[in-house]
Amino acid sequence: MIADLKPYPEYQATRQVWLGDAPRHWSILPNRAIFAEVKDRNHQEEEMLSVTITRGIVQQKALLAGSSKKDSSNQDKSAYKLVQPRDIAYNKMRAWQGAIGASDLRGIISPAYVVMRLRDARNLPRYFHHLCRTPQFAKEAERWSYGITSDMWSLRPEHFKMIYTPQPPPDEQAAIVRFLDWANGRLERAIRAKRKVIALLTEQKQAIIHRAVTRGLDPRAPVKPSGIPWLKQIPKHWVVQRLGRAIRLITGFPFSSAGFSQSDNDVRLLRGINVTPSGVRWDTVVRWTRKPGDDLDEFALQVGDIVLGMDRPIIGSGVRAATIEEKDTPSLLLQRVARLRPADSLDAKFLLLLLRGRLFADYITPIFTGVSVPHLSPEQIKGFKVPLPPVKEQNAIVVHIESATRGLNTVIARLEREIELLREYRTRLVADVVTGKLDVRETAMRLPDEGAPDIAEDSGIEEIVEVDEGMSQNYQL
Repeated sequence: MIADLKPYPEYQATRQVWLGDAPRHWSILPNRAIFAEVKDRNHQEEEMLSVTITRGIVQQKALLAGSSKKDSSNQDKSAYKLVQPRDIAYNKMRAWQGAIGASDLRGIISPAYVVMRLRDARNLPRYFHHLCRTPQFAKEAERWSYGITSDMWSLRPEHFKMIYTPQPPPDEQAAIVRFLDWANGRLERAIRAKRKVIALLTEQKQAIIHRAVTRGLDPRAPVKPSGIPWLKQIPKHWVVQRLGRAIRLITGFPFSSAGFSQSDNDVRLLRGINVTPSGVRWDTVVRWTRKPGDDLDEFALQVGDIVLGMDRPIIGSGVRAATIEEKDTPSLLLQRVARLRPADSLDAKFLLLLLRGRLFADYITPIFTGVSVPHLSPEQIKGFKVPLPPVKEQNAIVVHIESATRGLNTVIARLEREIELLREYRTRLVADVVTGKLDVRETAMRLPDEGAPDIAEDSGIEEIVEVDEGMSQNYQL
């Protein structure tokens, strides 16, 4: 059905760069004609809501549960704004990143956020939810935002109201929402099926790694008690020592977000969000302007460095540890990320296998039991007891694991790429439908009834959420 979609028969020029041409029968109106700002305060008894980049508007308590952040809202919530179902709310300082959405919930949000209500009750908030979360609208929101740096950009209500927005007829809005719910559901099921296969392959890969790094390659080698509670025996000629004796560890510099830069001429800052179990990713980048004598050389990353995310080090796909490659330099280490440089007694690739394996996960899991803030300290990292074979044997184990898991890695990489393409396709499809590049009216009439999909499970590597009362801050869940 998606492949059969065609453009509308007639279009009009909108003179809006972000929108392009729109169907001739659609209205193109400034937001002030579609929305009215709402400032309904003094509802302290209502539950707190959050406006997120990947999920839209959700309960704040659901985001804080088990996260690395605590409720930072004011005790006096008399100034907080009431959000009701059908309202559109956005984070002034993150609208250009997609922190905007229609609410299905009733609750209160930060006084620094903006609440808009549709003037015409016939309009569907879900249509505008999809529209305002497209990359095209985000770019337009960025154009209307003001501030000294990107971290301080703000989309003020008076400027939001000046953005020109398409308004299809109400019945056509309903058709668009119906189609997108159906399409998103199908795409989400495909993505989840691939993630399940990845999980099974990853488990098989972990079993190969765990066996090799804890017992070696010779099954007949004499063994001895390891003295490690979560590891019974190791080869007799191996030694057990604290990781701190075999590495040089530093944590990142506390760069102020007020000084973050988006200029390509400045150096990238490696944040926890950039460190994933499959390597360093630069999906989101902030930069820093280097100056002579800034004393930041010790935080400059080098090819071969091992980096470990210290906030929530274990996520769904594994431990957030990676090797710095040529593509990752130049970059500087930001706080809450650890850099590990192995000594001569430890091979860097063997160290990465240890950190990504079951042994390290078994070590840090009890540390987090009953703790609401999953964070590793440098002392805890250094206290990790590791079984170490001679360096030559470490090298042989690395070669063996690379050979034994090469096929698994190939399949996992292919599936991850397919997921990435599906996500990109979904983003493009939503944008083409809500801006009228594709006509879904007839297709929507033929669709079976399906519930709206839960897209939250496919949010990329980590959720970025705004929960503060005044200044927006990003954090990883």
